[in-house]
Amino acid sequence: NDSPYWLYMPDSLLPAARNMLGGHADMNVVVMTSTAPQESGRFFFGGKPYAAATCEAEAKGKTAVLVWLDPDTIFLDEPEDFVLNEKICLKYRPVMHKNIGLLYSEPLDSYWSRVYDLLAIRDSSLFPMTTVAGDEVIRPYINAGLLVLNPECGLLQKWPGYFKKLYKDSAIRELCKQDSKRNIFLFQVSLTANILNNIKREKMAELSDRYNYPIFFDVMFGAVRPFDSIEKAISIRHEGFFAKPFLDWDKKLKGSPQKIAWLKTHMCPDE
Repeated sequence: NDSPYWLYMPDSLLPAARNMLGGHADMNVVVMTSTAPQESGRFFFGGKPYAAATCEAEAKGKTAVLVWLDPDTIFLDEPEDFVLNEKICLKYRPVMHKNIGLLYSEPLDSYWSRVYDLLAIRDSSLFPMTTVAGDEVIRPYINAGLLVLNPECGLLQKWPGYFKKLYKDSAIRELCKQDSKRNIFLFQVSLTANILNNIKREKMAELSDRYNYPIFFDVMFGAVRPFDSIEKAISIRHEGFFAKPFLDWDKKLKGSPQKIAWLKTHMCPDE
């Protein structure tokens, strides 16, 4: 909690961010800006790879551990697993659902085949992982909302190049038109390709399911089990749940009464 927080956003949102944080100077938050090519804005979350690259470049030489987080993240306990030893340069979590991904047993479809060919993903770099909410064994597909890495690896600075190569490709653009989800998650696909091509398997490690725990994900998007307990969670993702929570959600959530009360007070102040 003594670590500096860098909040990245476009220039247009800078005044609002500074106003929001004006009364919280003790939180050690620095508002930073990043820019992205206008063309990347045709794809959802198209600014993320560029913000991440800017962040990693800024962090290089200043820290041995950089944690890239989506803004819907809340820490409930100390993330001691964020410490990296000299053998590991990346820790990650799998995606919540298979979504546009593929089961490990499935052949490549036209979309992923083009991605693999365009970005030269080798079969030898592939390995199975299990989705959080679906228990599906899939080809590598990594959640972009939580990455713990050594900035000296330069991984995030390579991300925009992978993303640009995909969104510039006419075949990929056509496939994205056919299925909007391919457009929405192209940034995450490019991240996965970047990781597979630039980090050896033995240099990365999967964080436990105590991290990135998707609170009430089953209610919002469907899942094979309920996500209604924060008893063991270290960090949670709320995916906008608190914007329109269901009635008495706090009575259905299992875990520390103090932590649940904190969530209700700070995330649902108008209830």
